[in-house]
Amino acid sequence: MGDAAMTVPVLRAVLQQNPGTEIILVSRPFFKPIFNDIPNLKFVGINLKNYKGVIGLYHLFKELKKHNPDAIADLHDVLRTKVLRLFFKTKAYKIAVIDKDRKVKKKLTRLKNKVLKPLKTTHERYADVFRKLGFKVDLNKIQANTKPDLSQQVKLFLNTFENQKVIGIAPFAAHEGKQYPLKKIEELTKDLLSNNKKVNILLFGGGASEKEKLNELEKTNRNRVVNVAGLFSFKEELQLISRLQLMLSMDSGNGHLAALFGVPVISIWGATHPYAGFAPFNQANTQQILPDLQKFPQLPTSIYGNKTFVGFDQVWESIPIEKILKNLLEYID
Repeated sequence: MGDAAMTVPVLRAVLQQNPGTEIILVSRPFFKPIFNDIPNLKFVGINLKNYKGVIGLYHLFKELKKHNPDAIADLHDVLRTKVLRLFFKTKAYKIAVIDKDRKVKKKLTRLKNKVLKPLKTTHERYADVFRKLGFKVDLNKIQANTKPDLSQQVKLFLNTFENQKVIGIAPFAAHEGKQYPLKKIEELTKDLLSNNKKVNILLFGGGASEKEKLNELEKTNRNRVVNVAGLFSFKEELQLISRLQLMLSMDSGNGHLAALFGVPVISIWGATHPYAGFAPFNQANTQQILPDLQKFPQLPTSIYGNKTFVGFDQVWESIPIEKILKNLLEYID
């Protein structure tokens, strides 16, 4: 979901800066609300279970060809899209593909002789795909996402926080190497509430396991902490996120979603690092909270957060709760 969200500023830039252009975006149906309200963008939801194997992808190719595209932009570059690209290539379509620069990223994450320097952002890598196709793309000249209209249910929910500050906390990530310990999040929540009496917290997550853990975290203060997981549709969750004063997230999708609406995002990093190019769009470096890299020179160990090392738990001890709290309070105040 984070990857999908990161395409949004780029798609907006392409369409705003190249009048007369239409983009047909092919992705998972669940992601459709992320791309709502983008003029001249047509979303095509694909259930990948219906297109298994080479034969299935050939049928998908024939369906996509009916949209009469002038060019193909592959923003993913995985086996599935490689096969689709091959089919389009046989019909002489103009094609451009993302350069993930895997060799350079490997230098960033290897344990020995690490090259710790900022790489091109993923947003710019997406933009490069369209530049290869001849489009002008300047990510410094882009209008932010408009805040979506609220459903009646969301409107009534937010009215309960009138004249209060509402921030989001999304404590989960795809891998534990990117996830600040939940016990520390609970302590942080208590400290935040005691330091600012007008703050209310919405907890974001998904799935039965995360929802259960968030229910426990909600008990920190039922009057001012609300677990919204499962209360709203994904479309409505985006409406909620767009109205936050601040979002605290891991290196995960919720941070990218909040950034789309110009919401300040404080992000916590563990096994991964912003230098890999996956920081939320248009957020300051000071909003990215990192471990002590002098104490843990092995970091970052992975682009995706799926690789750690013996004793990795100590990494989180180098990010004190007080440091995160100070950052949050500065933005809230």
